[in-house]
Amino acid sequence: MRGLRFPDDWAAEIPARFEGLVFDCDGTLVDTMPAHFRAWSDAFAPHAIEFPVERFYGLAGVSSIAIIELLANEQGKVVDAGAIARDKDARYLALESHGAPIAPVAGIAKREQGRRRLGVASGNVTGLVRATLRDAGIEALFQAVVGSDRVERGKPAPDVFLLAASELGVAPDRCVAYEDGDLGLIAARDAGMTAIDVRPWLRKNP
Repeated sequence: MRGLRFPDDWAAEIPARFEGLVFDCDGTLVDTMPAHFRAWSDAFAPHAIEFPVERFYGLAGVSSIAIIELLANEQGKVVDAGAIARDKDARYLALESHGAPIAPVAGIAKREQGRRRLGVASGNVTGLVRATLRDAGIEALFQAVVGSDRVERGKPAPDVFLLAASELGVAPDRCVAYEDGDLGLIAARDAGMTAIDVRPWLRKNP
């Protein structure tokens, strides 16, 4: 790994002071965003709620309930947010594939297994996250999986990252967080972690 520099290069050696790595799931570890967008579109259609793809990516990391309430309020709709969220999740789980592992980021987790404590902190509910990781063949890599249903506040609040660090038994300032969303990066930094935006890596590794 000589010549590679952390955190700019995904293959670079991680400094020894970091004992835990915490990953976002959707769009960071696994390429699930197209599957989630399809599920959202189908779930919103009966309610005539519009969810443009640009807005979808802009709300990466936000909990489903928060997304539904935000869009419904903006578009003057009165809906059962919980029911729509459950419908969306069911549609997502029913898809034949949720997406493949994202090679640069999943590669870090595979490389560091057994060397550092590994966790996941997601804006989705825990069951959905575990199903995604299982489908991608990487669930066993992680000692902690924290979804938005396990905390009081979802991203951009730091709660999911703080709980993941606690379950890993690693202080937040000894953790590196990997994210593909602006709100997730805010959450990780507010948790006291060193936050890495993986999007430049994904552009280099299509």
